[in-house]
Amino acid sequence: MISYFYDTYALIEYIDENPKYRKFFQENKGITTRLNLMELYYAMLKDIGKEKAEIAFDSLSPIAVEIKDESIKEAMKLRLEFKNKKLNISYVDAIGYQLSLENNIKFLTGDKEFKKIKNVEFVK
Repeated sequence: MISYFYDTYALIEYIDENPKYRKFFQENKGITTRLNLMELYYAMLKDIGKEKAEIAFDSLSPIAVEIKDESIKEAMKLRLEFKNKKLNISYVDAIGYQLSLENNIKFLTGDKEFKKIKNVEFVK
């Protein structure tokens, strides 16, 4: 059973072995997108190196889901709503959040912009 959408923040915390995130990856099955894996790969490439970035990308790739055109359109509507509320949500986060809504699962993050948003499991 899928329980969470893992945003890039959550993926990085899991890779960094943050104990607060471990349970979300061990007890639950989650999804992400290739866009989140792209952000993860870049962050790891920059900070840790290519070898570990490759391992992380390849090991998490099976949980990446396809993004449908309609999901992209709805995500951009959400992003505009957030912007109107003075929240700076990235394109990738808007898509992930939209996918969490579509799949009736929580959006797992520690990104401060999501702290008081509904349908979010905020872990700092």
